[in-house]
Amino acid sequence: MGVELGVLADHAIREMLTRGEITAAPEVIDAQVQPASLDLRLGTRAWRVRASFLAGAGRSVKERLEEFEMHQIDLSEGAVLEKGCVYVVPLMESLSLPEGIQAVANAKSSTGRLDLLTRLITDEGVEFDRIAPGYDGPLYAEICPRSFSVLVRPGMRLNQVRFRAGQAQLSDEELTALHQDSPLVDGPAVIDQGLGFSVDLEPAESDLVGYRAKPHTGVIDLDNIGHYDPAEYWEPIYSKTGQIILDPGAFYILVSREAVHIPPDYAAEMAPYLAMVGEFRVHYAGFFDPGFGNVDAGGAGARGVLEVRCHEAPFVLEHGQIVGRLVYERMQSRPDRLYGADLASNYQGQGLKLSKHFRS
Repeated sequence: MGVELGVLADHAIREMLTRGEITAAPEVIDAQVQPASLDLRLGTRAWRVRASFLAGAGRSVKERLEEFEMHQIDLSEGAVLEKGCVYVVPLMESLSLPEGIQAVANAKSSTGRLDLLTRLITDEGVEFDRIAPGYDGPLYAEICPRSFSVLVRPGMRLNQVRFRAGQAQLSDEELTALHQDSPLVDGPAVIDQGLGFSVDLEPAESDLVGYRAKPHTGVIDLDNIGHYDPAEYWEPIYSKTGQIILDPGAFYILVSREAVHIPPDYAAEMAPYLAMVGEFRVHYAGFFDPGFGNVDAGGAGARGVLEVRCHEAPFVLEHGQIVGRLVYERMQSRPDRLYGADLASNYQGQGLKLSKHFRS
């Protein structure tokens, strides 16, 4: 019998743990298992490296670390990863994937909202955040703080991995049919290689449309939840015209105009809008779990938070401009627990929202 196609749910991830296809030291805890993904934990040591790298065919990350290492940092008592530097941290988890099961990683929501570039690398890897079927080996996080220096400790969970059997992505025709059966957005659906979403620069209740990271701030301890004053780290952005001008190199938190729904038998991943001409980039902390924003899971739709960085030239961003797309995938089976219904979440039903480290 062939393996049923789709993204593996929480109970299937637990079965992988039982079979030894996912191993960890110390062992994986229940809180790491999400409806359609597994949170990954930082190990006890970081390598400061000269540049970002991929191991490449026939090479291990350990070999490349010997080539690019500047110095090592003990994370045991907590250590600061400085803005603008690149670090590699071995993770506590390792994989021994069966043939037919691939994996894809992405930053967690709070990681992306801090402009903390976090990518998964593996031995012999030729792409970030992609793990081929049959991979057997360790996992590493490449971390580059871009707006704020951060204090990290072993066990912190900055990124997550999703497992998939075969090709589970919905075609535009399938996505259209799903939207007709269970509306995926609270308005017209723009479907083109995924579900398009646009930026909201005309909010109903105020002129506040987003935030821009301040260039010179203090360190953020990633264990401090609801702790920091946003005014010390962020400049609020207002607009009365439905447009803003993005400054080159600046990092912005904005929000989608659409409220998104992820039905319980599906998952989604944020991806760049293909027609983008390159003036700016929307960075995504990627995975939307089954039940995100879904009425059946206790939500009424949730906006997609946009992490935006402008490139070389100032760029005018206008209300309703399409900036990204959601790629929907089938779940192999429905999760035991849904996002926002059975699991507490900082972001269910969200609108414009900074990471959980800042006071409301």
